[in-house]
Amino acid sequence: MSRKRFGKWLFCVAALALQMLCAQIRVAETTSELRLRIIPSTAGKQRFVPAVIWLEPLAGTDSPPFLPHGHYTLQQKNRTFIPHLQVIPTGSSVEFPNGDPFFHNVFSLFDGKRFDLGLYEAGSSKSVVFPREGISYIFCNIHPEMSAVVLTLSTPFFAIAAANDAFVLPDIPAGDYRLHVWIESVPPSILSGLNRNVHLSGRPVDLGQIKIPIPALANHDNKFGSAYDPVPKPIY
Repeated sequence: MSRKRFGKWLFCVAALALQMLCAQIRVAETTSELRLRIIPSTAGKQRFVPAVIWLEPLAGTDSPPFLPHGHYTLQQKNRTFIPHLQVIPTGSSVEFPNGDPFFHNVFSLFDGKRFDLGLYEAGSSKSVVFPREGISYIFCNIHPEMSAVVLTLSTPFFAIAAANDAFVLPDIPAGDYRLHVWIESVPPSILSGLNRNVHLSGRPVDLGQIKIPIPALANHDNKFGSAYDPVPKPIY
């Protein structure tokens, strides 16, 4: 390679490296990391509870690309829904396979998605599409101890609480957002008071701590709005 050609090659390499560095700097300057921690307590005792936060872009802030539909599974095994909490994009479907050697009847009567899958036997499965944002509390009409939550969102900016009840939302574009908080068993009237507007400008933002008493999970009715039988009757 001649000295002249080598000089041109070296210049191109240096220009490309500078372009990549500038791109990294621009990303760092236009995205933020949001942190928040909840301090749950019940009768003075701390305990971990399922919780989610998410950001809704406000007017003037570019909305993120719409999340693609997905296919998710809420397994029924040992009279338990696995996982207990799922966060899914709007329009996604959730499969409810019965992995137990007896019947289940999955249903939800809440604002996210109302449905009743009826009785279905071991080894079979049914699915539900969740077309809009909302929180769906899932139960079994036969086994009152079974419960799960499906949270449907149209934003990719969400975080599920870690084991230490902390949230970390990385790589959030600069702009203005509405922060939403959901904590299991906390009434909506209290949760709405935790929502707030936040402005992100490319720097880390720590919203500190939210200390809130967590009430015990209340008993729920069956799909008919009545109390469960003390001893479930066998279904064949």
